[in-house]
Amino acid sequence: MFQIIWIIIAGLVIGLLARLILRGRQDIPLWLTAVLGIVGALVGNVIASAIGVRHTGGIDWIRHVLQVGVALALVAAVAPLWATRHTHGDHHNRHTAGRL
Repeated sequence: MFQIIWIIIAGLVIGLLARLILRGRQDIPLWLTAVLGIVGALVGNVIASAIGVRHTGGIDWIRHVLQVGVALALVAAVAPLWATRHTHGDHHNRHTAGRL
């Protein structure tokens, strides 16, 4: 149970760091930020393992940079898609409100 909570917290932190680094506004919900951070962390770990830097002495800075970098790419790719989908849905709902 604690491992799941830790994964969610770490994913949220990584996702928020990615959003902080990325310029401009990202209109994605907090839950999606956490999901993208979790995916970024997992893919970053795979890349770090593939290049042999997952476990090093001290803090694994390279692994963490890879995790945030992957999350940054995911946020950059998903945020515009989310905004387009969300805006289109609101536009559609306004024109069909009250109709059966």
